[in-house]
Amino acid sequence: MLKVGLIGCGFMGTMHANCYKNIEGVEVVAFADLRRECAEKLAEGTKAEIYADGYDLINNADVDVIDICLPTYLHSEYAIAAMDKVKYVFVEKPVALTKKQGAQMIKAAKKTGANVQVGQVIRFWDEYVKLAEIIKSGELGKILNANFRRLSPIPTWGWNDWLLKNELSGGAAQDLHIHDMDYVLSQFGKPNKIKSVKNIAGEQASYINSLLVYDDFVVSVEGTWALPGTHPFEATFRVVFEKGVVENAGGKFMLYTTDKAEEIKIEKQEVAGDGFEGGNVSDLGGYYNELVYFTDCAKNNTKVERAILCDGASSLNYVLEEIKNA
Repeated sequence: MLKVGLIGCGFMGTMHANCYKNIEGVEVVAFADLRRECAEKLAEGTKAEIYADGYDLINNADVDVIDICLPTYLHSEYAIAAMDKVKYVFVEKPVALTKKQGAQMIKAAKKTGANVQVGQVIRFWDEYVKLAEIIKSGELGKILNANFRRLSPIPTWGWNDWLLKNELSGGAAQDLHIHDMDYVLSQFGKPNKIKSVKNIAGEQASYINSLLVYDDFVVSVEGTWALPGTHPFEATFRVVFEKGVVENAGGKFMLYTTDKAEEIKIEKQEVAGDGFEGGNVSDLGGYYNELVYFTDCAKNNTKVERAILCDGASSLNYVLEEIKNA
């Protein structure tokens, strides 16, 4: 049995705990949160130990892997401490708050030999995985243009409203928009040129839209979390190829060609969770997929090769430059 220590029992910690319940051969045996009641809620019906905080778990729990679901500004210090404890560490995205923190994490991973996976979950989301396969195959010819959008109501579900404080989360660009930028960079590499615009709502970097120019195509990436609470969360994309259009929007994943419009079928393992409070996700989807991959690596003592620490740090650095120059 792979023993997991989970640090942070808020919305994302609850998401991860639900995922682990559905993965064979994996058990969360230790929970840590400053709000003991949150840890106790996730531990209900299990024999898991409750720890007062992340350092208490790292120093005293008998675990094989550590999963860090803390606010962004705490990622680096707890991840670095965890690397001294175990060989496998999962840390939520964005990997860190600053370039310096990301570099410190990479240095620590090299020193300890720890395998670190970053929660850039879009790389594991079924529709995005399928899109990557279509791009790689070349079956639809060259890409002409693409659009990725991620729209969210105001994220009021964070502990002490940390998400709404730029100095703790980096705002919508760093916390939300980074999902799509990481995916675009993973598929197309860095562009020749980029033009970004942003706007600020109060103290929040609440909206960003970037146009990335490559040799023979362009990609636009838009992200915001400044929408009313009544507005649904949306994550969509449209990629225009020479021979067709692949679009994921309105709950449908479609291929459009001159001859037909057809739904792209994907075999999904539907995994439902419970106990979510707030947040903009209602099913486990890619979160389950990424943690299956992570725990498989740990079970088999193999190297983590997807959404690795260097990837997360590289995407963070790019988004920070994007924000700076917008």
